Amino acid sequence: MKPLAERAVEVLTTAGGREKTALSRAHAAAWQAARANGEAVTLGRAAPPDRPARPDRPPLLAPRDVPRRRPGTAEGRIAILHAVAHIELNAVDLHWDIIARFSHVPLPMGFFDDWVKAADEEAKHFNLICDCLEAQGSHYGALAAHEGMWRAAEDTADDLMGRLAVVPMVLEARGLDVTPGMIEIFRKAGDDKSVAAMEVIYGEEVAHVAYGSKWFHFLCGRHDLDPKPVFHDLVSRYFHAPLRPPFNEEKRADAGLPPDFYWPLAVS
Repeated sequence: MKPLAERAVEVLTTAGGREKTALSRAHAAAWQAARANGEAVTLGRAAPPDRPARPDRPPLLAPRDVPRRRPGTAEGRIAILHAVAHIELNAVDLHWDIIARFSHVPLPMGFFDDWVKAADEEAKHFNLICDCLEAQGSHYGALAAHEGMWRAAEDTADDLMGRLAVVPMVLEARGLDVTPGMIEIFRKAGDDKSVAAMEVIYGEEVAHVAYGSKWFHFLCGRHDLDPKPVFHDLVSRYFHAPLRPPFNEEKRADAGLPPDFYWPLAVS
């Protein structure tokens, strides 16, 4: 069986959204089947690209330059779906990147199992949202998207604890805060297909945040560090904006994020 780190790089160097996510799901299924059957698996080593391959569209703009649309309109709802698809495709790359980039770090194999599962689910999420876009006569790439999401990966390329703090414990945790509101927008519009897709995403993202918290605490324990001040220091160093409430405290708690981790970093 091909080493997991090599599989990760294959996903990262595949450009098309549907192609990238199909490969993500295939590699995840092969890894999970081998692990379930007790087969010998190899993590290996591989050098991930600095930036993942992406399709020619959507055009990527600075976040401030992405047009804003009213969510109460059909155009606004398409824009929401497009933004979510863009987030999910970035998440596929982020999860495979953590596998390849930190394959040299001595870690339990469960670390890699978790991020394979997360990458598989993010690929599923991207395809669900693309199906919703296409049902409304649009597609991923039809609108501009912001280019800022990969900055967290670039900034934490040499810092595994920083990556865990910023990507799952800040960026993905933000999804727990905002997804219920998006679900309500589509429910009010009678868009059952989009509601169903968003509910799948909402349910599974809790585990992705939890993976970040679990392995962040594991590494703190390994190095005899107090997790809370370390988290505050890393987020202040690598996340270039304050955290903004409201926070979904119930789902964040389910994911292992207590309020005293994020409220001290918040701005009202």
